[in-house]
Amino acid sequence: MAERLARRGVNPDRILSSPVLCVNVAGASRAKIESPNKPAKDLPRRRPTVPLPRTRVATWNVNSIKARSQVVARWLNAERPDLLLIQETKCTDQAFPRSEFADLGYRIETVGQKSYNGVGILSRAPLAVEWRRLPDDSEDNEARYIEAVVELPIAGKRKRQGLRVASLYLPNGNPAGSDSFLYKIDCMMRLISHARRLLKEPEPVILGGDFNVAPTDADVYDPSLFGNDALCRPETRARFRELLALGFTDAIAANHPGAGNYTFWDYQDRAFPKNHGWRIDHLLLSDRVLPLLVDCGIDKQPRSAAKPSDHVPVWCDLRL
Repeated sequence: MAERLARRGVNPDRILSSPVLCVNVAGASRAKIESPNKPAKDLPRRRPTVPLPRTRVATWNVNSIKARSQVVARWLNAERPDLLLIQETKCTDQAFPRSEFADLGYRIETVGQKSYNGVGILSRAPLAVEWRRLPDDSEDNEARYIEAVVELPIAGKRKRQGLRVASLYLPNGNPAGSDSFLYKIDCMMRLISHARRLLKEPEPVILGGDFNVAPTDADVYDPSLFGNDALCRPETRARFRELLALGFTDAIAANHPGAGNYTFWDYQDRAFPKNHGWRIDHLLLSDRVLPLLVDCGIDKQPRSAAKPSDHVPVWCDLRL
């Protein structure tokens, strides 16, 4: 990785030097981090009945779409999100089980990779893919990013609202200090550079996915155990704050502050029954999306299904 950075003229030491930014982790002043030991109430799972239609955008690390296709299809059929951003599909584009989701009315765009990584966008509205990788490193062939403009219907109007969405899967980066960690921080810096450009586009922007970042100690069940984990390292959290400082809001942190709002539980040691979780899956909303936000939440029910992913969906509802 160091050699690859050198070919791009990037100093690895500069990547790992992390200026501390005094930015609220939610990107909004109303967010408040409570004691990590205080249990959080379960976030709302289903959308309430409302007089006006809403557009639901969700993100979910499915941890192998071929192994989890029925779990995902059942959830889509029950919840009917307008957009689902998926990560860790772990299959090539050709092997993606498209028919199961097309039969439910979804258009599917993917960037696949055999056995590893893989991202996608499932949309009930027309979409046009604009990026299939993060810019600024032509040698990075890992399937970690897809971005599209979706043309969403507006209630009572013939015209449509464009929404730019990205499904991303940032590297884990462990162990800290390794080449993998250097790659993680480099990916985050490339995302920051690209996101800065996205905010100049005409459409409002949502960045969704598995960021592999626990933004604060409230986002991991026992911070004392994981201070040196790549997901909690100061360098990682500083880059996440830098991303928010561009003009993004962490939807869950802003609207449901506090500990225990986890999105990932390991398969081992009965982590889910013990609620030994992490909040590492995020929906980041640009300032132009915020006025459209009605609600957001985490749906923990799929984690109790047979053959579940170790992550659960995170969603937000918009009124266009």
